[in-house]
Amino acid sequence: MPENQPNTKEAFLRAIRTTPIIDHHAHPLLKHSAINTCPLMSTIIGVHSDTMYGSRTGLAHIRAITHLSALLGCETTWDAVEAAIVRRQGEEYNKWIQRCLFGIDSVLVDDCLGDAEKFEPYNHLDIFTRSPSKRIICIEEVAAKCIDLACVAYSEPTEAFSRAIKNFIGAIEKRLDDPAVAGFKSIISLRTELAISPAINVELLQQVFQRILNDKNLGNLDALTGFGHAPLNDYFLHILASLIQNDEGGHKKPIQFDTGVGGHDRALTASSPAHLQEFIRTYPDVPIVILHAGYSFTRETGYLAAMYGNVYADMGGVFPLLSRNGQEEVIRHILELTPVSKILWSTDGHYLPETYLLAVDQVRNALQAVLSDYICNGDLTWAQATQIVKDILFNNANTVYNLRLELRPLAVSPGIDHHVSGKENIAILTRFLKDKEEPCLLRVCWNDFTATPRMRTMPIRRVWSLLHSGEELFSLGVTKAGLGLLQTDVPVKDISPTGEYRLHPDFRSLRIGPRKGHITVMADFKEKDGSAVKLCPRSLLKSILERGANRGLEFTLGFEVELVLFRRTNETKYEPLDGDGHAWSASRAMDHEASIEVLEDAMKQLDAAGIYIEMVHAESANGQYEIVLPKAPALEAVDTLLYARDVVSNCATTKGFRMTLHPKPYAMSCGTAAHVHMSISSSNGSDEKVWKPFYAGVLKHLRAIAAFTYSNITSYDRVQDGCWAGGTWVAWGTQNRETPLRKIEGSHWELKCIDGLANPYLAMSAVLLAGMQGVADKEELVWGDCIEDPALLSSSERQRLNMQARLPRSIWEALEALTQDSVLRELLGHELVQRYLDVKAAETEMLEKMGEQERSRWIMERY
Repeated sequence: MPENQPNTKEAFLRAIRTTPIIDHHAHPLLKHSAINTCPLMSTIIGVHSDTMYGSRTGLAHIRAITHLSALLGCETTWDAVEAAIVRRQGEEYNKWIQRCLFGIDSVLVDDCLGDAEKFEPYNHLDIFTRSPSKRIICIEEVAAKCIDLACVAYSEPTEAFSRAIKNFIGAIEKRLDDPAVAGFKSIISLRTELAISPAINVELLQQVFQRILNDKNLGNLDALTGFGHAPLNDYFLHILASLIQNDEGGHKKPIQFDTGVGGHDRALTASSPAHLQEFIRTYPDVPIVILHAGYSFTRETGYLAAMYGNVYADMGGVFPLLSRNGQEEVIRHILELTPVSKILWSTDGHYLPETYLLAVDQVRNALQAVLSDYICNGDLTWAQATQIVKDILFNNANTVYNLRLELRPLAVSPGIDHHVSGKENIAILTRFLKDKEEPCLLRVCWNDFTATPRMRTMPIRRVWSLLHSGEELFSLGVTKAGLGLLQTDVPVKDISPTGEYRLHPDFRSLRIGPRKGHITVMADFKEKDGSAVKLCPRSLLKSILERGANRGLEFTLGFEVELVLFRRTNETKYEPLDGDGHAWSASRAMDHEASIEVLEDAMKQLDAAGIYIEMVHAESANGQYEIVLPKAPALEAVDTLLYARDVVSNCATTKGFRMTLHPKPYAMSCGTAAHVHMSISSSNGSDEKVWKPFYAGVLKHLRAIAAFTYSNITSYDRVQDGCWAGGTWVAWGTQNRETPLRKIEGSHWELKCIDGLANPYLAMSAVLLAGMQGVADKEELVWGDCIEDPALLSSSERQRLNMQARLPRSIWEALEALTQDSVLRELLGHELVQRYLDVKAAETEMLEKMGEQERSRWIMERY
């Protein structure tokens, strides 16, 4: 075993989560039109019979419900899970399949499952994996077809037998030469028995053919489809093994044997792989893979793989069939004797994508648990365990099947930034543009540490060219310094002009606009090897959401776009609107030309982009409006916020106005925020045992969080008491707009201490991390429910509510609070936090040198 792995716990855990999988034994998915032909429950428990519903009380089934409900954000009941999956099988089915197959690099597909019209072709899985699929040929199916053709052509048993053998040899030789075929599989244990006879009795074989011909003449074709003749089964296996053993093509393609849990219609003792021992000895140069760990004969499987150089042990099939403990025991039993280089893993995925999802997630957990025990007992080092993970999940199958794939760690975590292939991007873009006018430009957008919206644009013809080029991923080169620039494009300290990130458009975020002829996507920064960039704000939020999902937590966000409109002029540049008595929710404000020309046009564009605005109304300051965006899953909500702002800004600019997010454009008027509504889904729904510690965690770290939510020197102009802007105290209150956290109902709370100058990816990352840490620590909500203006309370009343800290009163104080909050720094990553501190310090020093009027205009020019 190589010893060049980092010998750290972190490297081991990273390998558990980011090692791609070669799934060397799986089956095709049902076509979308046929998904209702297979009960979903059967995919969970692996039983396709009348006993299926009696298995609902099994530990494996209960675990699967818990797992899926957390991922789907529904109640922990089978009916809720089934309903949620049915919804995913709608328009977003490919997206759901993508999530289910996350982490699988390549699939070796046995595509002989029955009615071919019901199943997708084997290479349909290529849409969802990084590397192409290959076929595993079921030899009993090939043999049955060869026999059938021979019996049609010949009525005399000897001739029919001779023709069938020639047909079969020709078919196998063709597949031995076919690069799309990775190996073969035998289901002899399902048809007759695993005890393959070493002797060939030609006279007996001809008698079998005579019975087959008689059955055919009587119109009984089941004899062929069942192929239940032991002498024939054995003989065709010997032919296959001989052809492989004598093949001079170099690499010898393996034979997989279905054993153990693979069937239900035979005597259990007959499924033991021990019956293969004589066959294994007869063909020492033929690689043989024992599927399903031979369960429940796992130790026999391990013994054969250890004792014979041509035998390999597969540990698939028991995921998700067995309980957690059962799965871990299978791994331990195989590792008792079997060299790690002889162990493979597969999903045995079939019919529906959930079979892949559960298998992949569960094997990672099982490997982590088992190998961690060995490490703690001193049997392995972290480095050795890391190598074992890579060998079992990827390297061994890569070698056995001669796939010649490169092990490239997964860039990010499942469910949040799973890999999307070039083919899938083409499909996404094609569907998106259906019935739309072909755009001229694609905007590839990101939001930097100063919350400056930045983008690269590309002619659409170039986009299509790159997508069809054969490159796996469509990406653009951007200097690494791009995540260390001020708004003036001046780099902060220690920023090098060398190096390049790859900017990856997320085509799942496609929107039309904001200008005619343009389409927009959000993007993520990645290293050249596809790994996530630690400084990428969007990737950070994705990874946090995945952490939450692994803990059964999902978040829904809904933002309010608060903005102020100015009229552009040649003299003063930005002139206040002639407001005609502009006031909060005043009807006349909606009749102003700015509202009609800017906001109504923006709402039409947003509606066309599938963003259905919930409400628009005037706010208090002159030219100030609020647009309430629809709630959405957290990442989608942040993407939508940035896109919606771009749309409104574009509409304003084209009509001679300027939209600004300046937190306090008028010193004596209401400030401008970017309030966000949050709600939490857990395995128990909106559970106060979850949301109470979550919001306690947010309050505990709120002073440090303010460095991200109140991120600019001008942000603190609106941190005042008595303005319904969230006040200045670290507190919460039911329907209290003078507290930074306003409780609405259950887990639905509003964060008020955030404005439009914050990078929303970073801001929400800090908020969610603090809250999730509160849940992990079971933080108590020691702050009382404040139903009054905190500023008007006496010191004793504030003490009763445990209201002891105030929000920072300046950006410098907020940055210092972040510096001192070692827990939040650790959660966010020290490298990212330090870069943020450097950028904000340099930005603040620059802005402090400006006069108040100059600074105000400078902010309005950029936000």
